[in-house]
Amino acid sequence: MMVDAMLFGDIGRSWLIMGFLVFLRVGGAMALLPAFGEQTVPQRVRLGLTLAFTIIVAPTVDPGGAPGDLHAFLPLLATETAVGLVFGLAIRLMIHLLQITAAMAAQSTSLAQIFGGASVDPLPAFGHILVVAGLALATATGLHIRVAEALIGSYDAFPVGSVLDSAQLASFLTARVSAIFSMAFSFAAPFVVAAFIYNLALGAINRAMPQLMVVMVGAPAITAAGLAMFAILSPLLLQLWLDALDGVLADPFGVGR
Repeated sequence: MMVDAMLFGDIGRSWLIMGFLVFLRVGGAMALLPAFGEQTVPQRVRLGLTLAFTIIVAPTVDPGGAPGDLHAFLPLLATETAVGLVFGLAIRLMIHLLQITAAMAAQSTSLAQIFGGASVDPLPAFGHILVVAGLALATATGLHIRVAEALIGSYDAFPVGSVLDSAQLASFLTARVSAIFSMAFSFAAPFVVAAFIYNLALGAINRAMPQLMVVMVGAPAITAAGLAMFAILSPLLLQLWLDALDGVLADPFGVGR
């Protein structure tokens, strides 16, 4: 009977330690995740979300990997939090994709000085619309489910106790940031091309009629064209962004590359 009680106590201790380590990884991710980790979300709500995701993820993690002594436990406080932060950052970069796309589009269509609603980061109106619409679309299509699946899958890529290699981490982040800028330029390409054609036509008209104030005439045209293009293209851009987000959530650490 005493042996059974001791065995039960060891199992409970392992589950408790593993649950706390899962909480650290989920908490690190929750600090940066889109929608859940926004600075406008109250701290208590974020803490509640962290606990909820921990309850979902913890039963899928093998408690056999729990450290047996304090010396093995202390380093895990840093490593598990770091893995969670990298996980959250990899997905947070997808929000920066929308912001960069909107900044390039707004700059190309003379709308960069029109700011959106109150937010933590000052964004053009295009950026505010894209970010809010993107977050709403991702949440409505099951972002919480995909995040839970990705967190569970993160233990295949980085089991408890794994140490992030600095060289691999730098290479991963460099590749991810490069991909973000590449996609942002691709998304904003129609606006950049329209601005190029506009400036080319403006220069030709100015050479043909030097006394005409072509800037005063052309500014409303490029602004109207930019707004029309944004209204037409934004659903397509958001769908492409959602597909890219699904790809990142399927492999947040780039293990499958």
